[in-house]
Order: sequence, then C-alpha cells, then structure tokens
Amino acid sequence: MTHFSKDIIQLQNVEAVVNEIVQKLRDDVLQKLRRLGAVVGISGGIDSSVCLALAVKAFGSEKVMGIMMPERDSNPDSERLARELALKLRVKAVKEDITAALIGSRCYERRDEAVKRIFPEYDPGTYTMKIGLKETGLFNYLPPVFHLTIIDKEQVIHEKILPVKEYLQIVAASNFKQRTRMSILFYHAELLHYAVIGTPNKHEQEQGFFVKYGDGAADVMPICNLYKTQVYQLADYLGIPKEIVERTPTTDTYSAEQTQEEFFYQLPFDLMDLYWYGFENGYPAKEVAEVMGETTDRVEALFRNFDRKRKTTEYLRMQPIRDYFGV
Repeated sequence: MTHFSKDIIQLQNVEAVVNEIVQKLRDDVLQKLRRLGAVVGISGGIDSSVCLALAVKAFGSEKVMGIMMPERDSNPDSERLARELALKLRVKAVKEDITAALIGSRCYERRDEAVKRIFPEYDPGTYTMKIGLKETGLFNYLPPVFHLTIIDKEQVIHEKILPVKEYLQIVAASNFKQRTRMSILFYHAELLHYAVIGTPNKHEQEQGFFVKYGDGAADVMPICNLYKTQVYQLADYLGIPKEIVERTPTTDTYSAEQTQEEFFYQLPFDLMDLYWYGFENGYPAKEVAEVMGETTDRVEALFRNFDRKRKTTEYLRMQPIRDYFGV
C-alpha cells in the first residue's frame, strides 16, 4: 500500500480521467440506456458545472439541456452563474421556477410550522432561517447537535438547539425541494428522450448528503466516485469560470445563507477528502494522524464517526427491497 500523504488523492492525469468519464457517458447513455442526450440540473455550483461540461464533451452542446430550478429561498447568484455557464458552453438553458409547486405541497408551511414551535416570533416575511451544526463532535465521537438559526431584518441572530421532532419536520418539508427538482428533470428528459445526469460527488454519495429519490435519483452519476479535490481538478481542466470555482459550496436550501460544511460535513473539503481517503482505504489512524498533524485518538474518533455516518445513511443508497412472496 502506498504511504499516506497529503497529495495522495491528486489526479496525476486529469485529461485521461476526463476522457474516461466522457467515453463511459457515451457508452452508458447512448448504448446501454439508448437515450439521445443529457439533461443536467444546473445551480451555479462546482459539481453541476463540471457535470454539464462533461456532458457537452460527451454529446455535444446541441444534445445537452441545462435546467435551472430556483425557488423563493434560492440565492439569485445560482441562476446567474448557471446562465453564464450555459452561455459559455452553448447549451440551451431552461428556467423552471418551482415556488408554486412547493407552495402546493405545503413545503414552506410545514417547515415554518416547526420553526414557530421553537421561535413563536418567527415570520418568514421578516426573518430568514437555517439549520446547522454549531459544535463538531467529529474528533471526540459525540453525536451531532443541530441548531435552528433565525435572523431578523437588523441581522440579529437568534439560535436554539433543535429538538428531534422539529428537526425531522424541517428536513422532511425541505426535501420537497430536491424531489420537485428531480421530477422536473425527468419531465424534460422524457420529453426529449434524454438521460438525467446526476451531480453528487463521492462525499455526498458515501456520507448520505442527498435526498432519496431527489438529488439522489438519476440515470447516470459521472462524478460520484470523485473526491471534491478531484472535482476541482476537473473544473480547472474543463475551463469552469473562476467565480463558480471560487464560490463556497452551499446547500441553497434555506432562506439564510448556509455552507455545506456548516450544515453537514463539519470539515473543509481539503481536510475531509484526505481523512475520508484514509478511512475508506484502511490506513491506520496513527499514520494518518502523523501526516495531518493530529493525535491518533482524535483521528480514531473521526474514523468511527465516518463509519457511523455511512451506516446510518445506508438506507438512502439501498434499492427497494423486493425479496418477498415468490422469490
């Protein structure tokens, strides 16, 4: 086994990796799935931008459609950056505002109902909100503790620990957003006889940072085995605009700005990539700790947390259980 190092996950030949992904996209979409092109949900983020560029290399810009799906909580920068990328790649971009669909499913109403049980003064017209992890237990094997944050018009921040019942309701209601977007993507894919390109990277897939039958649903997932560091390497090779590359990864789910690190990962990606690589490839915690400048005890606790996170989200990656009568 190669000794663990801080450059162990760096791709040595990015062009070869891109060509391999592009060829597999062609084989899978055109031959195996017998589709004519690709539909990609574009959000102005690094992952969807790389997937759009890969699809264009695989099928040509005339056989790729980018779908922007904002709603009333979305950051306007998401649509702007997505449009600029589509223009650069000469891809047709379609906007589908999903706000009305979310109102119809009572997404906002169900979410706000839970928020008001914690903060009775909360009014979505005068406050923004988000949920996230305020303290990290990653290095001491403590369970995550979510907090609810509301911010008033004067930018005064109010925070409280989020009870399980309210946490589950806020997440369940918010998941209407990802599932609605996936319905839109499959509509356009079926209309054109195209395939839906999924955009999750390795961390989202392995750690369960996706919504089942939402952004976790697709026909093909070209970057699901790539670490975030590697996604950035592909972005550089593919010429993704600097503003997208330098943009902080965000959930773009709640009305208050929130990073993916704050909501879920609890570590910046440059560290998360290395620790996860060491964990999933069986490197001793002592060896990883020495390279990363950490203690062995803390890295062992981190690895246990990784294992717990993967096990507790395994159901998200499972196919429907079908072994009942007649099997």
